Amino acid sequence: MRYVLHQLRLEQKIFWRNRESAIFIFIFPILLFLLLGSVYSSRITIHGTSYKSANVLLAGMIGYGVANTAFSGLAIALVIRRESGILKRLRSTPLPPRAYLTSVLASTLVVFLLQTAALFAIGRTLFGTPLPGHIVSLILALLLGAAAFAGLGLAAASLIRSSEGASAVVTVIVLPMAFLSGSFGPTRKYPALLRDIGNVLPLKHYLDIVQAIYLQGHEIWTKPGAIAVVAAWGIGGLALAARYFGWEPRAR
Repeated sequence: MRYVLHQLRLEQKIFWRNRESAIFIFIFPILLFLLLGSVYSSRITIHGTSYKSANVLLAGMIGYGVANTAFSGLAIALVIRRESGILKRLRSTPLPPRAYLTSVLASTLVVFLLQTAALFAIGRTLFGTPLPGHIVSLILALLLGAAAFAGLGLAAASLIRSSEGASAVVTVIVLPMAFLSGSFGPTRKYPALLRDIGNVLPLKHYLDIVQAIYLQGHEIWTKPGAIAVVAAWGIGGLALAARYFGWEPRAR
């Protein structure tokens, strides 16, 4: 635990000192929320119920935030560190590999939790969005999302071969997934094929959980099917990472 806490402090310093990472990972979902919240002025209907557009967008940005932070940010950082030889050098230090990965995942969780708190604060101040009613269920949902998408981020880092292509690969994955899943607005008017694709993606089911808690006032356990799908994606990602994750630069 001492190793984990020490490395966690270092990971936080590294993240916040890197302005590019802070902008892309932490600030970008907040900027999108500000932009979309200013554009959408009417109400949005979800599952037959009309909600204030800012409330729906806030839930959507929580979903996009976890994909952007736990999936994109983690995958890009690990690929860059692997290809630059940092991970290889870490293997020769007293820091256990499990402690290092645990600290990286914990740092990702901290960033996501701070990001979510900022979204709620900005939404409340600028758009009058309500604070969440079921705090425990929301925290559990945030932990579930961070764990599942971090597992997928580890899988992506294991499969991406070059640091030059890491950002492009995860962007091509995350942005379409966010559109198809409904992070940026309702998908009911999308073509049937696109809706079918969105329905199998983990972000779609994660948004169902967040919307049920924040918009509908339900507890997290009222969405067992969505929880199972999100968890299955995360476990699948961890299984791929366990098989293919490497600490040394890939052969070109």
